[in-house]
Amino acid sequence: MRRKSRLIKAVLVLTLIHFTSLIQAQDLMKIPPYLTKGDTVGIVATARKVEAVHLQPAIDLLKSWGLNVVIGKSIGKENNQLAGADWQRATDFQEMIDNPSIKAVWCAKGGYGTVRMVDRIKFDNFKKHPKWIIGFSDATVLHSHINNMDIATLHGIMCVSVLHATDAAKETLRKALFGEKLQYSIPAHSYNKQGKATGELVGGNLSVLYSIVGSESEVDYKDKILFIEDLDEYLYHIDRMMMNLKRNGYFKNVKGIIIGGMTKMNDNDIPWGHDALEIIKDITKDYDIPICFNFPAGHMTDNRALVFGKEITLEVTEQGTKVTFE
Repeated sequence: MRRKSRLIKAVLVLTLIHFTSLIQAQDLMKIPPYLTKGDTVGIVATARKVEAVHLQPAIDLLKSWGLNVVIGKSIGKENNQLAGADWQRATDFQEMIDNPSIKAVWCAKGGYGTVRMVDRIKFDNFKKHPKWIIGFSDATVLHSHINNMDIATLHGIMCVSVLHATDAAKETLRKALFGEKLQYSIPAHSYNKQGKATGELVGGNLSVLYSIVGSESEVDYKDKILFIEDLDEYLYHIDRMMMNLKRNGYFKNVKGIIIGGMTKMNDNDIPWGHDALEIIKDITKDYDIPICFNFPAGHMTDNRALVFGKEITLEVTEQGTKVTFE
């Protein structure tokens, strides 16, 4: 009886420690306030230029959810490829995150340029009053930079993506913004590595993650679950970037990996010999962690929303993959 009593006490102590650690982890990560009908969303261009006319589908979508819209000063501006000079895009973004009436900031378009303005932003007020930052691809700079502040962000469709986005992509964005439960079940892939892990979700576009290694924006990957996706890269570039992350210890430190779309890849006249998924499979083969391939997120019409900085459970089985946001 004494042995049984000691065993029960030990189990209770371990359970208490487990739940205490979970609570502490959640306390450290700030989740911005979820939206309610009547809230206002600001739209900005942090990278490539975009005309206001191309934002109408996104504006209509927000209004259908009962939200108001404010168009940023960067929309319609032009500086070669970019939506105005670096200081102009930074000023627009700064005004949006500092405006208490704006409850979320939605990136209009990706491309390249966010990294040129991120160091101009002062996040002091944002840290005290966080709000949802929404986007993907080039917005990965913002996700990683802000996740470093222990604030969650929303990886999802851009404004210009709305016109061709699937209903599921738009609906998961709405659910994430309004605080409804996110859970995904996707078919099995032959390259998957089975297993189960719980951890904070981080990541984004592989090329952008590669470009910010060693910078102030690089997030700490230890004990996290890493999501990656990419578009229009040469296959040997994918190999080079993955090898860089491997040599920097990313894969030995993470609890799991989710691979999204690897879309419209290119090859040289002399073929590399492996497609993007084969490259990733080979470089990650020695790690005893769950790995999910072909998750529906990235440069595709069915770009499902992911909350970076939030804890998820990743379960990869023979039947398929489940991703559940805690």
